[in-house]
Amino acid sequence: MKRINHPPLDPPRTHRPGPRLLLATATSLAVAAASIVTAGAAHATTDPATATAGAAPAPAEAGTTTEKLNRGLISIRTGKGNFVSWRLLNTDPAGTGFNVYRDSVKVNPAPVTTATSYLDAGAPADARYSVRPVADGMELRSATAEEVVPFATSRDVPLQIPPGGTTPSGESYSYAANDASVGDLDGDGEYEIVLKWDPSNAKDNSQSGYTGNVYVDAYKLNGTRLWRIDLGRNIRAGAHYTQFQVFDYDGDGRAEVAMKTADGTRSGTGQVIGNASADHRNSSGYVLAGSEFLTMFNGQNGAVLSTVNYEPARGNVSSWGDNYGNRVDRFLAATAYVDGSRPSLIMARGYYTRAVIVAWDFRNGSLTRRWTYDSGSGGAYGQGNHNLSVADVDADGRDEIIYGAATINDNGTLMYSTGFGHGDALHVGDLIPSRAGIEVFTIHESGSQPAADVHAGSNGQVIWRRPGNGGAEGPGRGVAADIYAGSPGAEFWGSGTNMGNLYNASGTSIGRNPSSANFVIWWDGDAQRELLDGTHIDKYGTGGDTRLLTGSGVASNNGTKSTPALSADILGDWREEVIWRTSNNSALRIYSTTDSTSIARPSLMQDRQYRVAVAWQNTAYNQPPHPSFAIG
Repeated sequence: MKRINHPPLDPPRTHRPGPRLLLATATSLAVAAASIVTAGAAHATTDPATATAGAAPAPAEAGTTTEKLNRGLISIRTGKGNFVSWRLLNTDPAGTGFNVYRDSVKVNPAPVTTATSYLDAGAPADARYSVRPVADGMELRSATAEEVVPFATSRDVPLQIPPGGTTPSGESYSYAANDASVGDLDGDGEYEIVLKWDPSNAKDNSQSGYTGNVYVDAYKLNGTRLWRIDLGRNIRAGAHYTQFQVFDYDGDGRAEVAMKTADGTRSGTGQVIGNASADHRNSSGYVLAGSEFLTMFNGQNGAVLSTVNYEPARGNVSSWGDNYGNRVDRFLAATAYVDGSRPSLIMARGYYTRAVIVAWDFRNGSLTRRWTYDSGSGGAYGQGNHNLSVADVDADGRDEIIYGAATINDNGTLMYSTGFGHGDALHVGDLIPSRAGIEVFTIHESGSQPAADVHAGSNGQVIWRRPGNGGAEGPGRGVAADIYAGSPGAEFWGSGTNMGNLYNASGTSIGRNPSSANFVIWWDGDAQRELLDGTHIDKYGTGGDTRLLTGSGVASNNGTKSTPALSADILGDWREEVIWRTSNNSALRIYSTTDSTSIARPSLMQDRQYRVAVAWQNTAYNQPPHPSFAIG
């Protein structure tokens, strides 16, 4: 295993400039008719120099995204009136203000410039709102004016629950809405929701037993279901089996949906992948034989666009660390701009032992393999987490894959490994604004390794670490985020021995541990994030946490992980929404803040690192998204 010896502290460097606001572009590509590739079909070369289909575009500046979003206008009914909120876009000229119209009558005395939200005090509940940008004193009347009506406190997206069933062993099961993601599936500038349905008998890889089929749905925000994909009996249900990605991979302005498939998977249009009658489940419910595929689906109708063999193949099950199927079927997925210009699909297998990460391009209607990183018995071997992250850690305009304690370069080679091993949580961003570059915070399971460390994203040099636990298992939770205004940059905390306090950017204890070590969310009006755990949001305080929101009639996902279906900046201004499933699974309930703010900045979804983080949020042990910059 490759390991770097580090000094205890990386010396501070100059402050990195703030994020660049860049014009989003999209390349229109013709999509060829899809064909299903059978087992044994040839793949594209793994040579990074020759694997890309077509001429490579010139690298774009770091931070560019390819989505073209509308204003994301929303209105929320409050006790004081209607709270109206909308997006600032990175295409808006500097100094852009906005006029707010209620029932076609302007209600703001002067253009709104200090935020992208407005409280229309005393307004009626049935008012209709639109906003128009104002630049250089002129209202841009040619701009598309969305029109919305207020919703009360939260907004429901009605769902269609799949019917339950019975396993071959006679066990009955039902369905619950699980992880979700978003993408503009139809190109109208508004996000749609892609949702995974898990059966009640979903399993961790370490648990034997049959599971029900996994379903993936797409919904408009009004509850219209666009399609349903049935992954079939040969995809086992559980947090580590199905990682789905929603992103516009071919640049046509409409997002695709990618995931691992198998014999019997049925698309949103009824196409069957592979052998419809095959049943590869063994008597313990595991699927350790048979074909494995990777499929890119059309986001508008769920049709198959391209199917290839999943890489890497499982091969000899025991070569991954056990003989019953726990480690061989540990999958991770992400999206990354590894060429600096266009997004690639990242699919991975294994992290307790061997780790294999593959980058795929979807161009001209076909999936082609760009590169493969295979740890063998060194490098990233044993360094992976139950999650991963993507960031341009070396500021060259191209994204790297942060694979737990190891980082894979944009060309598919090992950049570095700290050697600290596996962990359950991972946070990547400009966590320490006083030093240049991206930092990585991760916790470690092995008691013989540090309980947690913060290292430079560019080279793995350790900035500070927490001591291990003398052989006992390390912490199970850990978070890095700026939650306390009394200390610059992010704070760091977790659960378990040696993680019992709140630590600052130099690793010094600065106070009590927060009430949770789970998700974080920008909710109120300041630059600090709040604590998101279970079905509530709390504000950190030195003497205790303050409850800001308790979701009504909703439930969290993934057992003790208590995560939302999704948390991301999908509507309104730059602050984040939280989506929980209702307790009866009949809807997804979206909450958006109505707190005032004096911060006006573009949507977080237009920061590339944040946007791809929302794409990988559903992967295994879900983690909150972080942008490439520090808001504070």
